[in-house]
Amino acid sequence: MNTNFKIKLIPEKELESILPLVDLLNNGSISYPVLKERLDTMIAMGGYECIGVYDENELIGICGLWVLNKLYAGKHVEPDNVFIKEEYRSSGVGQLMMDYLFQYAKEIGCEGTEVNCYVTNKKGQKFWERQGYKPLAYHYFMQFDDIKR
Repeated sequence: MNTNFKIKLIPEKELESILPLVDLLNNGSISYPVLKERLDTMIAMGGYECIGVYDENELIGICGLWVLNKLYAGKHVEPDNVFIKEEYRSSGVGQLMMDYLFQYAKEIGCEGTEVNCYVTNKKGQKFWERQGYKPLAYHYFMQFDDIKR
């Protein structure tokens, strides 16, 4: 397997190229038009970027990132929708993305980073802990359509 991967911030005009990997990440549970609409809205909001890892010209890994500023954390980055094609997992691509992310965050003046990980994603939790993240809080989410009030 090639280990000469290319990594870069994906230019805004090319961000739609991440959607096939986001679709795989979500197991096809969100339609492409909805993903596209959400991505367009995220871009318009500002603060969203995405790291891409390429094998030749093939996008094999993504790490979306939000540049945020919160009272408890200061300026920081939040990785989002981190995904590596299955055949490239355990080949150092995740570490490559994190090294790039941490260096980029420092260059733009971030104090740190935070991440959300599904409670059922045990491999993901181990990955984030190996990167130096520590559990701090619970992340809750509620779908308004689910409210029975």
